[in-house]
Amino acid sequence: MARKFFVGGNWKCNGTAEEVKKIVNTLNEAQVPSQDVVEVVVSPPYVFLPLVKSTLRSDFHVAAQNCWVKKGGAFTGEVSAEMLVNLDIPWVILGHSERRALLNESNEFVGDKVAYALAQGLKVIACVGETLEQREAGSTMDVVAAQTKAIADRVSNWSNVVIAYEPVWAIGTGKVASPAQAQEVHDELRKWLAKNVSGDVAATTRIIYGGSVNGGNCKELGGQADVDGFLVGGASLKPEFIDIIKAAEVKKSA
Repeated sequence: MARKFFVGGNWKCNGTAEEVKKIVNTLNEAQVPSQDVVEVVVSPPYVFLPLVKSTLRSDFHVAAQNCWVKKGGAFTGEVSAEMLVNLDIPWVILGHSERRALLNESNEFVGDKVAYALAQGLKVIACVGETLEQREAGSTMDVVAAQTKAIADRVSNWSNVVIAYEPVWAIGTGKVASPAQAQEVHDELRKWLAKNVSGDVAATTRIIYGGSVNGGNCKELGGQADVDGFLVGGASLKPEFIDIIKAAEVKKSA
């Protein structure tokens, strides 16, 4: 079975209520491929989740940008997986490189988060990716494999997991992994899953690319055999996000 193209929009720490309403309005009016061609998920900041959930078109879904590693309680400032389930938020992004770098989230901590969120019934966009120093040292696959292993060690059912490969050096920098660079890592990651998890998981798990994706490069990136979609940052706040969603058509015509 073909892997359905997946486009996620990570709004990060951006937006006012008025700006969010405008973005949602743009999305609601957009002509995009049908749900059988592309799955679209947008991830606003926590405070705007109810607003977006209640006003966004029904064929698009909503994700939180993070959640706590276990049940709620005396964890000031955190939001638990149970709270997201209570708000009927189906998806969560975990292990984003900004959190790994700025908040020192370790591979093991991210693995624990992914396992807990899945156990509560959430679907997870799990992020992996190397820094520029790691790439230049030739250790890209060692880094990405270690990040993925920390998840694989804790997860048995991969049906609700999307892996987002985001080379840290390409996030928000305007530098983009070339289609060949992206395909190479996605292919190696799929081979790792086949060897260390199962052939079925490798064949069915969607591996999406993130890192300065825009309307100009999305079709060529999306045309790569093992690139199953995108996790889009800055461009997801702009009308060109619609063009990126439409890049799903490259798989349909392939």
